[in-house]
Amino acid sequence: MTAAWDDCGMPRTAYSLLFAALLLPTLAHCSETIPTQGYTVVRTYPHDTAAFTEGLFYLDGYLYESTGELGQSSVRKVELETGRVLQQASTPAPFFGEGIVAWHDRLIQLTWRNQRGFVYDLATLTPRTQFSYSGEGWALTRDDSSLYMSDGTARIRRLDPQTLQQVGGIKVTAGGKALDNLNELEWVNGELLANVWLTTRIARIDPASGKVIAWIDLKALVPDADTLSDPSNDVLNGIAYDAKHDRLFVTGKRWPKIYEIKLGE
Repeated sequence: MTAAWDDCGMPRTAYSLLFAALLLPTLAHCSETIPTQGYTVVRTYPHDTAAFTEGLFYLDGYLYESTGELGQSSVRKVELETGRVLQQASTPAPFFGEGIVAWHDRLIQLTWRNQRGFVYDLATLTPRTQFSYSGEGWALTRDDSSLYMSDGTARIRRLDPQTLQQVGGIKVTAGGKALDNLNELEWVNGELLANVWLTTRIARIDPASGKVIAWIDLKALVPDADTLSDPSNDVLNGIAYDAKHDRLFVTGKRWPKIYEIKLGE
């Protein structure tokens, strides 16, 4: 059989082979799957059902939580076992409180759309100073040398913890596509964990590549809709990690419980 040739003198079968060679990596990429990691609930703790959780972290035996909503935003120190609020500072109006993180003797808080953040004394929650940034503020976490900030997009900013200025960033992708709506963050064993707003999933993110390496789907923990004051907004949000005892805590906005979970292998 004689091969068909195109007008440029190349066999059409060669074009087919070339097209297939170019397509194969794309098909392999499209078929890439991100595993969903299992978990078990170790214990539950009470949570204030008036707390519209925007930020959460664990430090020295206590939870620190920031709450949102205009006129109701606050930062607070909470006794884990009882849910009792031990200290609280109101976020000044008209600011909508967002994520928090501790750095040495400071507690740092973002606000949503005002491009303004607040710095408190960690021991007393007394306001110290303010700082500014561009865009929206959603969440904060830290490693040993940097702060990480989400802003509702697929990009996580890296901040200098002293100046609170951006010094880098991570573009987060899932299956090759940008993953928007990154919300509450937590640094856990060299990875970034991020709630994905309006979903029941936490993304495990490799900070070096920005790729989502696994999902943690907490759909089974979501309270029944008829027990929530606003089911469409009272969503999963809030991750805290006790590194000393390897305990991971999760909750949601105005949820009645905080869950200690253990991830599967």
